[in-house]
Amino acid sequence: MGDGEPRVPTAIAVTSADMALPPQDERTLPAAVLQDVDRRPMEQVLTDLQTLVDQHGHVIVVCSQAVPASVERRLHTVRALLETDRVALFRPPLPPLGLAVLARQLRQLASCDLGPGVLASAGRLLTHYIHAGALLGSVARLDRVPVDLKAHARSWVPGSQFGVVAHPVPQLVKVGPEAALAGPEFGTSLLVAKGQLAPDWVTGTLAPSWRVQGLREAALPAESPDWWGTARLTEFCAYLPDLSVLYQLVTSVRRSACHWCGIDVIGDRCVFCSATPPDYDDGGGNGRGGGRDRALGHRRDPALGRRRERRALTG
Repeated sequence: MGDGEPRVPTAIAVTSADMALPPQDERTLPAAVLQDVDRRPMEQVLTDLQTLVDQHGHVIVVCSQAVPASVERRLHTVRALLETDRVALFRPPLPPLGLAVLARQLRQLASCDLGPGVLASAGRLLTHYIHAGALLGSVARLDRVPVDLKAHARSWVPGSQFGVVAHPVPQLVKVGPEAALAGPEFGTSLLVAKGQLAPDWVTGTLAPSWRVQGLREAALPAESPDWWGTARLTEFCAYLPDLSVLYQLVTSVRRSACHWCGIDVIGDRCVFCSATPPDYDDGGGNGRGGGRDRALGHRRDPALGRRRERRALTG
């Protein structure tokens, strides 16, 4: 792309329409929806993803861990058939509403002057600033958060409700006068998605205790009842809404070039080619020389030490 040409924004894709939240601001780009990737013919899904790559250069697919295994398999298969490192499959450990919020934050950032590798890496960074949970009518089938026997027993008491935070730190309390959940220590907005349980405790008790600066409602993602183990729920997510804050967070982190594909990234793993920094064995017994070279940003010749590269599927 020559000087003066507009940069084509990286595409942010989701696997269902209900994971494409309405824009947070006027700069939020639309999400690309890869609907029914495990049910449609392979050729159609291949064509859709290839078209996105052709139009945008790079594609980041944000996928919930609650989707059927067939969806994940199909996405990996299509990515392999395209024989490209320009498609990133990102599956952070967030509940569905939290994942939809993260995808929207990436859609906000996609409008900025961030390269695709930095944008994909930003997903890992921003995950740490999302507080995602739910108000549940039962925890009998909840397996995403540790549940003790007492809480399981209380699940059978009619009218019992439980406040649960799944991320960043698991928490579970039985809703009552003294019930409280630890929240973010920074200013956030709260998104609430009502299922088959009234959101009164979330909006009337949790939101004030977390001192949220804004409260909005959204439709409950279809994957949420399966993720939380019950349809008697209201899901919520506290997040950073302002693009300027998100941009400052991402750009404050040091960038480096991926040793495998050369794309600029932040953090220790390239989300596109799945490469992690190489380990060096200098044969000197303490490995300090290799660490010093890496800290200085030097690239070692493999002849100077045995390089061990670890490549894994992006998760």
